[in-house]
Amino acid sequence: MDFYTTILRKSVDYWVALCIDNGIVGQGITQEIAIKQLNEAIASFLEISKIEPDIYFTLLE
Repeated sequence: MDFYTTILRKSVDYWVALCIDNGIVGQGITQEIAIKQLNEAIASFLEISKIEPDIYFTLLE
């Protein structure tokens, strides 16, 4: 598993987990759920990036 720098922040009703290495976000009603959602989002992003290597460029077009 890779290591990512993550910021956890409590919003009014939920937690937000932000990966500052790639800008991907997860959220949940607990810190653990927010981190789990973030891990799932990163895994999904990594799978898509195998198919579309210029994913950041593609999103900006």
